[in-house]
Amino acid sequence: MSRKLLIPALLALSIPAWAGSFAGSSAGSSAGASSAGSSASSGSTSGDDKVVLQARDDAASFVASDGLIRGAQLEAALRLLRERDAAARDASDLQLAQAILAQ
Repeated sequence: MSRKLLIPALLALSIPAWAGSFAGSSAGSSAGASSAGSSASSGSTSGDDKVVLQARDDAASFVASDGLIRGAQLEAALRLLRERDAAARDASDLQLAQAILAQ
């Protein structure tokens, strides 16, 4: 699978549909992450999706530091994505972190 197709495919499989609109309104703030956690627990979002959403700050640090800063939440999200999707196993950590941020 080409890299251009990999990222959208991973996002479609791993991020809930409502996350895109929510991410735009929260702008990745810690308050937004808190809201995501509370709405995820009251809605139909699985705990797996919440793990990925909560990794946004760690993903931003990872991308900005060119892979030098690796947070625990990002590590958990990368592990989860690779367990759930065969295409994610072939993606680099940076590609997956960028996919998390794209939402």
